[in-house]
Amino acid sequence: MRSRPEPPPDHVCSAFGARPVEAELLPERGAWRFGDIVLKPVGDKRHALWSAKALNHVVVPDLRIAKPVRATDGRSIVANWSANRYVSGTAEHRYDEVVLAAVKLHRVTVDFPRPPFLEERTDFDSVADRMAWGEAEVQLDETNGGRWFEVLAGARRPVRLPNQVVHGDLLASMVFDGDAPPGLIDFTPYYRPAEWGVAVVAVDALIWGGADIQLLHRWSHLPDWSQMLLRAMLFRLAANAMNPKATRAALDGLRAASREVSELV
Repeated sequence: MRSRPEPPPDHVCSAFGARPVEAELLPERGAWRFGDIVLKPVGDKRHALWSAKALNHVVVPDLRIAKPVRATDGRSIVANWSANRYVSGTAEHRYDEVVLAAVKLHRVTVDFPRPPFLEERTDFDSVADRMAWGEAEVQLDETNGGRWFEVLAGARRPVRLPNQVVHGDLLASMVFDGDAPPGLIDFTPYYRPAEWGVAVVAVDALIWGGADIQLLHRWSHLPDWSQMLLRAMLFRLAANAMNPKATRAALDGLRAASREVSELV
């Protein structure tokens, strides 16, 4: 049985102006809510600091942003905890709205400088991203997605879209609350074409959300869409094949989505 995550210590709460008596676990976000403040443990300090700065400056029409909260002494991180304003909502199957949010977000981030730490990241997703774009080679487990990666990789063609800062995990970072605009609660940066960030949303919706192939068709007017979908699919296949904790359900979703994407490239 999985143990309950520990809340932030009192001195962290005090530093960010949170009251410990208001602690409410948000398991789907891996965070704790204290009224209007959300505290989240920090895994990568460079990413957390960058994300706080980015979210503080991003203004997107019809998108609620979880703005960062600084500690009383001005720090963004205290004892490996960071803070944001609470944005209400939960994940919902409103995939076209997330895709549209991705398009709008990437129009705003087009001039963001490339985060300096991206090339140093060695987590599964970062390595998988490089593999999807032919910038790295890793021996993949054929039974865990590697075989499909090998099959689809042969369909890659050159693309000439400009790279920029994009969100590489937007579907997992978007929440909805009734008729309110979508809410963005985190930012996972990559430096790829804007259309690739959109394609990752669509592919993720196919893999894990039960979306159908029509979602991919509805956004086919985007430049180099089939190649962006292909690289998004390769990205997720490689990450799954490298992850020893990958589940059978995830593999089934990846296989089904791979078949759909293969019909479009």
